[in-house]
Amino acid sequence: MVSVSAPPRRSAHNRPALIVLVIVAALACLALGWWQWERFESASGTGQNLGYALQWPLFAGFAVFAYFRFVRLESESEADANTAEPKAEPGPAKTRRPAKADAPREIPAGLLPERPKAARDDDPVLAEYNKYLAELHAKDIDQHVRDAGLAHDIQRSAG
Repeated sequence: MVSVSAPPRRSAHNRPALIVLVIVAALACLALGWWQWERFESASGTGQNLGYALQWPLFAGFAVFAYFRFVRLESESEADANTAEPKAEPGPAKTRRPAKADAPREIPAGLLPERPKAARDDDPVLAEYNKYLAELHAKDIDQHVRDAGLAHDIQRSAG
């Protein structure tokens, strides 16, 4: 009998394409920050260039932060999947916290307000006016079709 099992999941730390993407993104952001700094120092530099020069390194830092956050969340989800019951974090009795409980997967009924329903208006004058507008629109479309030469002569095609 052949046993088939799922392939082992790659560790979040061993994702070369993601690591390369983060490095390239961070380096590109730092290069853009350097370019903006040099633009700021030039004769035509403005305060906007200074703002961008300070902003791009923050973007680089965010790319690195997001990667490490992704790795941490993925390892936590793997750890939660491997353990059947939540464990308390180690530490002194005062600072000991229970592990995160399972987050709700759906919104409980009655939590959100009901959507408003469209009011039905049975005004006969309004209904007649809407019918008139629909007829005008249909005539306009027919005229455009005839002007474009797309209309077929019903009498010719029937006989």
